[in-house]
Amino acid sequence: METIAILVQIAALVLAVSVHESAHGWVALRCGDPTARDLGRITLNPLRHIDPMGSVVVPALLAFSGAPVFGWAKPVPISLAHTRHPRSANLWISAAGPASNILFAAIMTVVDLALRAQGSSFAESAVLQTILLFGVYSVLINIILAVFNLLPIPPLDGFGVVESLVPPSWYPVVAQMRRWGMLLLLVVIFSGALSSILSPIQSFVVNLLVN
Repeated sequence: METIAILVQIAALVLAVSVHESAHGWVALRCGDPTARDLGRITLNPLRHIDPMGSVVVPALLAFSGAPVFGWAKPVPISLAHTRHPRSANLWISAAGPASNILFAAIMTVVDLALRAQGSSFAESAVLQTILLFGVYSVLINIILAVFNLLPIPPLDGFGVVESLVPPSWYPVVAQMRRWGMLLLLVVIFSGALSSILSPIQSFVVNLLVN
């Protein structure tokens, strides 16, 4: 894969995780928890969110190997004890990250399709072609991040949504899932189940924006 494509993918990922983590922090602040704000984490500045391994090294290795680029950022610290209604706050804060990625993907889809409508004159510009490439990867990466994080497995956001909705009688089950969350997540990843979920999404985005 060309170096420029790898760099564009990493840039798209870094922006996507910055949007994701900032959304968690912003909603937490709206719910009464200023922790993320006080730590300077409600920002799109990637330097505030980058995890060297998850935001740079792993995505670069995936890109060089030809695999879909994926990664993570430093989680935004949240203190539900500071929120006015911890149960509902957990729901909205958890959902905020994936929701922000879906919204950003929708915006980038509109931008990408608008640029493609420029026709042959657009194709002659290397700069605009790079912007188009960034748009395609942004849509793909943001949707993948949203879907992945919505899986109801701890420590993903989807589990935060689920545990906020289940009745108190289910709390022992929730506690057990938290205990085995990482193991369950590894099983989903290495069993091929995650790939079976993400592959159709990747194909849809490519058919919509590239083919």
